[in-house]
Amino acid sequence: MIQHGHRVLQKLTGRMSLALRVAVLTTAAVAVTLSVVSGVVFVTVRAEFESSMDDSMIRRANAAASKGLGESLLSSQSATALAYIGIQPFVVESGQLFASADNASTEYAKLKGYRELEVSTGQRDHSARTVTIQGIPHRVVAVPAGAGRALVIVQSMESNRDALERLKIILLLASTAGVALAGLAGWAVATNGLRPVRRLTEATERVARTSELTPIDVTGRDELARLTTSFNAMLLALDASQERQRQLVADAGHELRTPLTSLRTNIELIGQAADNAERHLSEEQRHEIMDDVRAQLEELTTLVGDLVELARDEPMHRDPEPLDFADVVRQAVDRVRLRAQDVRIDVDLSPWMVMGEPQLLERAVTNLLDNAAKWSPPQGEIRVRLRDGVLTVSDDGAGITPEDLPYIFDRFYRSSEARTLPGSGLGLSIVKRAAERHGGTVEVESPPGGGTTFRLVLPEAPVQSV
Repeated sequence: MIQHGHRVLQKLTGRMSLALRVAVLTTAAVAVTLSVVSGVVFVTVRAEFESSMDDSMIRRANAAASKGLGESLLSSQSATALAYIGIQPFVVESGQLFASADNASTEYAKLKGYRELEVSTGQRDHSARTVTIQGIPHRVVAVPAGAGRALVIVQSMESNRDALERLKIILLLASTAGVALAGLAGWAVATNGLRPVRRLTEATERVARTSELTPIDVTGRDELARLTTSFNAMLLALDASQERQRQLVADAGHELRTPLTSLRTNIELIGQAADNAERHLSEEQRHEIMDDVRAQLEELTTLVGDLVELARDEPMHRDPEPLDFADVVRQAVDRVRLRAQDVRIDVDLSPWMVMGEPQLLERAVTNLLDNAAKWSPPQGEIRVRLRDGVLTVSDDGAGITPEDLPYIFDRFYRSSEARTLPGSGLGLSIVKRAAERHGGTVEVESPPGGGTTFRLVLPEAPVQSV
């Protein structure tokens, strides 16, 4: 039953706006609170009325009993004096009811009960109860009036009833007004408090509709202001990501245009030679064209692989594994030695355990070695050292100019000297990406005398307790 009511409540509130739900819940909470408070006030006031009336009636009954009112039948003078203040007296003696002549024929003669009998026999020092006579509540109080007797007095509670009715109306009106004001206040607070949320909603809808990533103004220092600041940071990050994607596509298109144009030219030349016998190609020309095609295909393959690697603009999603970085460097050195046989690679490695992706790290080290081999003179030397997590790759090339050093790790950046050599301009960018994704850094030094040194620093893997 409770679960059914909860589902009904969820279904009803689910169709409301957030502001309306806040106003409704606020109104309901205030209504319950006012109802409880009003009930407590009403019960407390009623109890105070009864207690005050009981004290007054008991005090008067004791005073009357002390004057000997219960020694015999009620005298007319005593009965008149008590009746004058609204109290109807009679005496209970040995289980019998004796009343004044004026009261004998009234309903007061029927008020004898076990509580009054207990007072007459001494089992109680007094009693008090409420009865209804002719539709009007009355309070009945009994006190001892001598041996085996009890003086019972009855007083109408009509004035108390009327006062409680007035109090009930006042509490009802006050509670209704309080609930109404609480509803209006809840609606106003919810509407004003949720204004930043509406602004965020409108901004989100604008982004979805127009793709404009314009930040919104931040007002205040509360949680909603922090939410707005976080939303603006998300917009800026998304805008920067889109800008990187646009730049990547533009740079990739520029870099792809040259090898594709060369490939198309060579293929058209081969096709014309096949269709026209007068344009027959010699064996040397065919070999030259095919070597050029193979070189362009190799450059395209490298460029596409680099683009795919850089397009992964997210942290490591593969499960990193503990590995010895020295083994990764050795594999990269063996691979580069096969295609750079005119240079000598001097290797000195110390073990260094890291947490990472072996394929990505090997790709980064290979790019560093390929870059050193490309710029090394014939019969030159490449020095590879690994000490305490710092991998240094040094060559004896011409070095890098101070103008090019700040941009050496940018995507597609190629110095004026490098534009005549094969390459995509993405290799060092991949090195930087691999270092950052493994929590490391990469730096480059190129002194004026020539030669270049790259330093790749990776943090050590945490020691696993056995």
